[in-house]
Amino acid sequence: MTVREAAESCRAIRAFVQQEVPEDDLREILRLTRLAPSPDNFQPWRFVVVRDPDLRARVLPAALHQRQVASAPALIVLYTDMEDVLANVDEMIHPGLDEPARAKVRTEFTERFGAQSKKERANYAHGLAYIALGYLLLAAESMGYKASPMLGFTPQEIKKALGLPGHVTIPALVAIGKGAEPGSPHHRHSVERIARFV
Repeated sequence: MTVREAAESCRAIRAFVQQEVPEDDLREILRLTRLAPSPDNFQPWRFVVVRDPDLRARVLPAALHQRQVASAPALIVLYTDMEDVLANVDEMIHPGLDEPARAKVRTEFTERFGAQSKKERANYAHGLAYIALGYLLLAAESMGYKASPMLGFTPQEIKKALGLPGHVTIPALVAIGKGAEPGSPHHRHSVERIARFV
């Protein structure tokens, strides 16, 4: 499926076929997702793939009882951890750089983000994660799966259920699987309504 086809076929699905999503497919979706653009290659996004039905049931109240959490065979929790990025700066530095260039990137990154509060760093990473979210949705669709992104949930309760550190942020939950309903046709503004060419 092309990117155009994937974008045009995406639908908001809340009912899923009770069929497991193979781990290899979930890994491929995340492999594609990790290719999302990332300023300075920070890549602050992290994922918890929840396939265990009992754990999804424990997450359900924190996800405001949205039925796709229980219906989907997999729930991807997209979170960001800028503290992990800061503690492992060398992982984001391109291996093709020589040591002086690597040292420069390391110093600039550490000085820039080390001077910020945890909250400031977390807010920055949270915004970047939405780029990865878009890639995730298109990757899933291109592989024949439906993905339902959710922004309504209680982050602290999700963190508690999954054992995530308190400092991370959770931009979205994504239910994923084979759709058991067609979803509503698109109703979107025209390009003329939302864009101005100057």
